[in-house]
Amino acid sequence: MSENRDEIILRGLKENNLKNIDLNIPKGTINVFTGLSGSGKSSVVFDTLATESRRQMTMNYPLYVRNQMPRYERPHADLMQNLSPVVVVEQRAVGGNSRSTVGTYMDIDPLIRLLFSRIGDPSIGSATDYSMHSTFGRCPKCDGFGEVVTPDVNKLVDFDKTLREYAVQFKPLSPSGWQGQWMMTCGLFDPDKPIKEYSEENRRLLLDGPPGGGTIYAPFHTKDGPHNAQWDGLLPRFTRLYINRDVTKLKQVSQEDVLAVSTHSICPLCHGSGLNPKVLDSKINGLNILEYDDLELTEIQTELEKIKDPLGKSVASQAIPPIKQLIEMGLGYLSLSRKMGTLSGGEAQRVKIARHLGSSLNNMTYIFDEPSAGLHPEEVRLLIEMLKTIKKQHNTVIVIEHDLSVIKAADQIIEMGPEAGIGGGEIIYQGNAKGLKGSSASTTLDHELQLNKHPRKGKYSFSIENATINNLKNISVEIPKNVLVSVCGVSGSGKSSLFLEAFTEKYPETIAVGQDRIGISSRSTLATYMGVMDDIRKIFSKETGQPAGLFSFNSLGACPVCHGKGFTTPDVAFADPVTITCESCGGTRYSDEALSFYYKGRNIVDVLALTVDEAVDVFEMPKIVKKINTLKEVGLGYLTIGQTTSSLSGGEVQRLKLASQLKKEGQIYLLDEPSLGLHMKDNEKLLDVFQNLVDKGNSVIIIEHNLDFIAASDWVIEMGPEGGKRGGHIIYEGTPEKMLQAKTITAKWLRNGMEQ
Repeated sequence: MSENRDEIILRGLKENNLKNIDLNIPKGTINVFTGLSGSGKSSVVFDTLATESRRQMTMNYPLYVRNQMPRYERPHADLMQNLSPVVVVEQRAVGGNSRSTVGTYMDIDPLIRLLFSRIGDPSIGSATDYSMHSTFGRCPKCDGFGEVVTPDVNKLVDFDKTLREYAVQFKPLSPSGWQGQWMMTCGLFDPDKPIKEYSEENRRLLLDGPPGGGTIYAPFHTKDGPHNAQWDGLLPRFTRLYINRDVTKLKQVSQEDVLAVSTHSICPLCHGSGLNPKVLDSKINGLNILEYDDLELTEIQTELEKIKDPLGKSVASQAIPPIKQLIEMGLGYLSLSRKMGTLSGGEAQRVKIARHLGSSLNNMTYIFDEPSAGLHPEEVRLLIEMLKTIKKQHNTVIVIEHDLSVIKAADQIIEMGPEAGIGGGEIIYQGNAKGLKGSSASTTLDHELQLNKHPRKGKYSFSIENATINNLKNISVEIPKNVLVSVCGVSGSGKSSLFLEAFTEKYPETIAVGQDRIGISSRSTLATYMGVMDDIRKIFSKETGQPAGLFSFNSLGACPVCHGKGFTTPDVAFADPVTITCESCGGTRYSDEALSFYYKGRNIVDVLALTVDEAVDVFEMPKIVKKINTLKEVGLGYLTIGQTTSSLSGGEVQRLKLASQLKKEGQIYLLDEPSLGLHMKDNEKLLDVFQNLVDKGNSVIIIEHNLDFIAASDWVIEMGPEGGKRGGHIIYEGTPEKMLQAKTITAKWLRNGMEQ
């Protein structure tokens, strides 16, 4: 065994599909893990190395502190030595909170508020007073939301109907509820006269209450006689009961119900900022805090560098580094107020990476899960420089990646394989880029693009006219039908705005497959996701005469000990958590009774253990065969139909989502970065799927950075020329072959790919 302390030593790794592998990872280097989707990359990097490092870090804290922290089970491995503290940048989406902005995510906003509290003129108080989340800082009219919600009388009331005919369209105030009954029996209103026939005075009383506000006596009749009650008007009552309170705590009405009969409008007091107008009176060099947040990052840096006041300069010097990080990542056109949820995939990925680059700590291990995801080849160049900077600061960089540019920049390449799933879990190659060429690895660095020189020509086209969503500059475009169309361009150039918003708005029948993750429940399997599990249970039920629920581990068939989980987690108090395979069912999740019934010589566990390739030959029901075949078509034939969706890799999830939408002919398919998480070998399979879809009469549009897909397309549309305000234009339309002559960023990289 190596005694070199500059190596991470891993021995006998057995997590998931890993085949008892041994591995040494040199520290202070860039190490790229590659290989087919599901080959075991994440099992080594995340489930073993990162998990063990985090587990050991938590061991440094007292027991009572550890009990409040995330707890990690020791990975299945014989030996894990010389680990460093890890910083993990995963593929998960950022900005789940609707109020989350670039400024809040990067922790720059608190510094800007502190800056205004120190040198803002006039000063209004502490840093928290400059926030819409504080009692003073939030707008008193809209409570900091920037918009006001008011009842829409034309949505709330159908004036052609009577009260008895449900003139009031909101269920809790209609005759089906006690308040609607009260309106009909209180004696103030005729329940059988259409509202439009009420006198002006009576209609005002119904809608707004008595003149001048207040209430009027309106007895509420019950079987015990009239009860004293006061009528305040339909609109004031709706506002008081359903707008000015937390409706999430009500059982019979949802927020969606309230919004359906309401209107949203910009708050007239704060003009949408959510801030108290007094906060906006405080300025630095003529700019208030709202104007600061709306500046582009390059402009904010200039403003911060202008500050000479010693008190403000010390605060500004803390805000400048993270802003510079974002600018260096090519995001200088963003503002601090930009909502995280509105960022493109590539923009969000770079913001996420930039967040972790401000630390001065070294001898760390930085782990990146496909950092090139969502990035244009031009932006990948910036990413590589960033990885090299982290390495120069005496850190170890570990990257899971399929992008050839990133792989070429590695000091060491580790390919997992040879296949995916049960056929993977081994190290196929470990070494530098030079040695990869003569190895048995499936990754080839001299990969040459295959240009489509005979593109299909669509007879008809889709059209978008005068699109102005987000940064789109009044775009009109014709998109050919029944061909493979690639939409490319740098991050933030307007691709998603044009197609995921403007296009789907005009063509709502579009089948859009986005980048969203699927359900991660441990009880969700391939069979349940594809909608065939119910049919499989029915087949068993018909064959055996038993209830279908007996063949579900969520119902009658669940193991009585682990309740269908397949494992138990005993209470170990402060010790590391331990997961033990259920001794009763052996991890199958099913009861002995459920396992005693067979279909074609297989019990339910045997059937769920079938791979997709095997299952096609076992089942006869056309619906099951058809759906399972789609999994085979997208290259997932190696997975078992009982495999949990939570255990799938990013590339497998992407193809599973696509498979669930296939077999619908004559349709419009719109896919957002379908190559995400896929190895080049997987790309070939996915391209074949797209070409087959088009051959069957479908229209396929892909938003993509991968040059293999762009080169293979029939038609290419490039957005640009840059991101944000400087984007939103169509800078190329045409075939991939003609694109070689264009003077665009993507064309430059396409030419480079042809010269490999």
